[in-house]
Amino acid sequence: MSKKLIIFDTTLRDGEQSPGASMTKDEKVRIAKSLEKMKVDVIEAGFAIASQGDFEAVQAVAKAVKDSTICSLARALDKDIDRAGESIKNANSSRIHTFIATSDIHMKMKLGMTPDEVVTQAVRSVKRATKFTDNIEFSPEDAGRSDTDFLCRIIEAAINAGATTINIPDTVGYSIPYQFGETMRELIERIPNSDKAIFSAHCHNDLGLAVSNSLAAVLNGARQIECTINGLGERAGNTSLEEVVMAVRTRQDVFGCDTNIDATGILAASRLVSSITGFVVQPNKAIVGANAFAHEAGIHQDGVLKHRETYEIMRAEDVGWNNNSLVLGKHSGRNAFKSRLSELGVEFESNDALNDAFSRFKTLADKKHDIFDEDLQALVTEAQTEATEIISLKSLKVSAESGKVNTADVTLSINNIEQSASAKTSGAVDATFNAILSLVDIEPKLQLYSVTNVTQGTDSLGEVNVRLEHEGKVFNGQGVDTDIITSSAKAYVNALNKVMANEERAHPQI
Repeated sequence: MSKKLIIFDTTLRDGEQSPGASMTKDEKVRIAKSLEKMKVDVIEAGFAIASQGDFEAVQAVAKAVKDSTICSLARALDKDIDRAGESIKNANSSRIHTFIATSDIHMKMKLGMTPDEVVTQAVRSVKRATKFTDNIEFSPEDAGRSDTDFLCRIIEAAINAGATTINIPDTVGYSIPYQFGETMRELIERIPNSDKAIFSAHCHNDLGLAVSNSLAAVLNGARQIECTINGLGERAGNTSLEEVVMAVRTRQDVFGCDTNIDATGILAASRLVSSITGFVVQPNKAIVGANAFAHEAGIHQDGVLKHRETYEIMRAEDVGWNNNSLVLGKHSGRNAFKSRLSELGVEFESNDALNDAFSRFKTLADKKHDIFDEDLQALVTEAQTEATEIISLKSLKVSAESGKVNTADVTLSINNIEQSASAKTSGAVDATFNAILSLVDIEPKLQLYSVTNVTQGTDSLGEVNVRLEHEGKVFNGQGVDTDIITSSAKAYVNALNKVMANEERAHPQI
């Protein structure tokens, strides 16, 4: 059995299904370049049929990435397959990932199809996909609740039709590790042509078992894991790339296989995804959390100082923590700025884009003495966000005094027309939001407001995330500044821009 474990990253597709995690085309390309630098084998860039925006994003990633295989998701429908094929035609290496539901409840209640019809449709779709690429992945959706005999039947037919990867998705996070592992083993053993395909696992985290189920699958013959940076994904999330990669690498005695991932890029990728999506990584998150390699207890500190392996099973620098150091200051030049961002996977399409980002860097350097990688990523994300704005913040003045009414005076540019408003409430942030809201024609509900520091120190950039609900849809906004009130205003405006754009999406879930 192969000793290589293929890493299939679906941050740009399944990760984007997290409410509020929608990414622009440019942001998807930035993340894809970061994944390529980490040597991710397959990047699922999106679901091309979902919208024109998704189609263009997959196309852009296919053109920008040279070393990873670029994949588009497609339902088992002719129109989906054709759209996916068109979106990846410029990729150096391409894949189409097609799926159809196989559990009784899905076939009956969702598809309204018989098992025979489902098999026929699966075979038809796989064959159609071979017109565009010879790298075809097939997924029986909701495999975790599907009949094993039927799974054997449809998978055998899909492989005969041309599928080269068979993915077993635990779509609703229902499986338990020993059970999921046994299902993987049984399928590989029972399907006559299983040796002609690589078996994969795609697990959801509804019961907190996505990584455990994925590792159980590896122990039972799976040689591809579908995962996301920071475990981002629908509902409770997906299998965490960083956790799977480091579990397999740390416990070679158990798994007997390894990935091609350059783990030193993990932390940078984690922070990039967090910065773009606004989903903050909790401090106690394995591998990439701020406390992942921190030791508070005296006994632990003493042990680590004497011999690191007493309490650390991985080296922090192996996953990129050694890059969490001061890199630039106010006297740094443009070349140093450009070089450092290139190391972080950020490339500028033009001198104008570079000059704009460098100008923002200089402005920030006048406000805070030390500039860290996280600051640079936040600057680039902010610049790209503003490039597509309907509304932009032009000025903000807040008068705040404890025990008194707070006043916010705001000036916005709305479709290039400046408008001003004031509001008074008991809180500075509330007054700012009310003033902004009085200038637009919508009334979304605020579902989330959170503040975190981007780096260390009282002069750190403050990152604010807001989540708005409007007409049954959720929109996430992010803002960064050394002033928290300004960060809040930027985040609120960012979310309002997404509400006003209101792009329809039709992401399926597998």
